[in-house]
Amino acid sequence: MKITFSVTNDLSYDQRMGRICAALAEAGYKVELIGRKRRFSKPLDIKPYKQTRLNCWFDKGKAFYLEYNLRLFFYLLTKRSDVLGAIDLDTAIPNLLVSRLKGKKIVYDAHEYFSELEEVVSRPLVRKMWKSVERFFVPKVDAAYTISNGYKNLFENEYQINFGIIRNVGEVNKNKIERPHLPVILYQGAVNYGRGLEQTIEAMQWIDAKLLICGKGDVYDELHDLANKYKVQNKVEFKGFVSPNDLRKITPKVTLGLTLFTDEGLSNKHSLCNRFFDYFLAGIPQLAVNYPEYNNFNNEFEIAYLIEKVEPKAIATGINKLLSDTDLYERLAKKCIEARETHNWQEEKKKIIEIYKRL
Repeated sequence: MKITFSVTNDLSYDQRMGRICAALAEAGYKVELIGRKRRFSKPLDIKPYKQTRLNCWFDKGKAFYLEYNLRLFFYLLTKRSDVLGAIDLDTAIPNLLVSRLKGKKIVYDAHEYFSELEEVVSRPLVRKMWKSVERFFVPKVDAAYTISNGYKNLFENEYQINFGIIRNVGEVNKNKIERPHLPVILYQGAVNYGRGLEQTIEAMQWIDAKLLICGKGDVYDELHDLANKYKVQNKVEFKGFVSPNDLRKITPKVTLGLTLFTDEGLSNKHSLCNRFFDYFLAGIPQLAVNYPEYNNFNNEFEIAYLIEKVEPKAIATGINKLLSDTDLYERLAKKCIEARETHNWQEEKKKIIEIYKRL
């Protein structure tokens, strides 16, 4: 059986799809992952599945989405697939149309609660458009899964179809844990609105540590300006895009990680993101926001110090608490090692294989 997935990124840094595609390929399926090629895209590593990048004239905005969806539609139409996998709503329509034209199965992998993303809910017309796509698309899929119980409940309550849960948990990071001599705080992931990064830059005024930002996105340049504004540019290092392999080497060498989301939109409030898992899989405690999914996990394994509000003073207080309270820090670090024995991709991938086996 051939499974074809499609995303709108350039494939280089998509750890979730890399894990899913590799697991299904190892289980005997023929897998292809389709993305787009960008001007700064690096050559792709060899994987046990096929990787395809579509060339586009436009790089962002409405013109990009229209062009990419048209190119994706015609590409899918001319290739053989038994199952089409739409990753989030921005690839939903071409996958649905081709699945209907060719009589093939279609699967929805919701990495986000897309119509409730912060950058969507702040623009009513854009939100209305994506909500219409969601209502048209979701009831027609043959199988669906998402990243958290919160998203699962939201989707099931609205559409009365079953959603599985495939969490963003990675493989155990067995690189040696090396605590830095001077404290280092790590943020890894997309540098976009709603990740608490603007507030963290401001908070660095009251924190005696280095902030390492690994990733790029919509607010990357703005954060440089904020670092200068608050005169913390000597405390903040912007690494830009970092490959997953290099990131696995960096994470065990920092003091703590950040998993912060502002409260605009239901997507943020019910997320359970990659970096939350990546930190404890590397044995690193973290500062996280007290939203339901993180609170529930922390009740099972206390691997994070939770704050109530993503505000500069609260972030500074939380980070300074972790840096100064040795007993708290060591307790969280110990729980990180315990948690990764049961929460890891080696266990999680069994569920993704079962979903496709049922198809």
